Amino acid sequence: MSGGVQLFGSRSSQAAKIPDYLMARLMLVRMLPLALLVAAAGAWINDVQDGGPYVLRNLVPPVVILALAALTLQRGAGKWTGSGWRLPLGTLGFAVPALGLSVYLHYAYAVNLNDLFADAGNPGQLFRFLPVYTLVAGGIGFAIGWIAGKNV
Repeated sequence: MSGGVQLFGSRSSQAAKIPDYLMARLMLVRMLPLALLVAAAGAWINDVQDGGPYVLRNLVPPVVILALAALTLQRGAGKWTGSGWRLPLGTLGFAVPALGLSVYLHYAYAVNLNDLFADAGNPGQLFRFLPVYTLVAGGIGFAIGWIAGKNV
């Protein structure tokens, strides 16, 4: 076996390893639903903003979620909880407020929820700083998840 990822917790001298090709398949299968969700959210964000100047900026938090999920799977040898609960709960803690806040405010803008944007002079400016807010909220969620994962 040339190359591979050693499984955690193996006590034998001949530690069990996952071959690299199998590791890549595991990560692909486990990342695919998340990647499709992020792609759908990205397409919807583009639709709501009508391809405006802040679309790419608003896609940063979903891309960070994908990066955190990939890191979680890589550290866990292809399993979500392979290296403990800190990183998976931190990733989930980032994803819920970051994606939730972004999707909620895009939905509110799309349907003009409770005439929220009726009297605004330039309501599209909401999307200018939204990625900063969602990244900060996601960072706080990540910290809470990381701390909670420490005690699991």
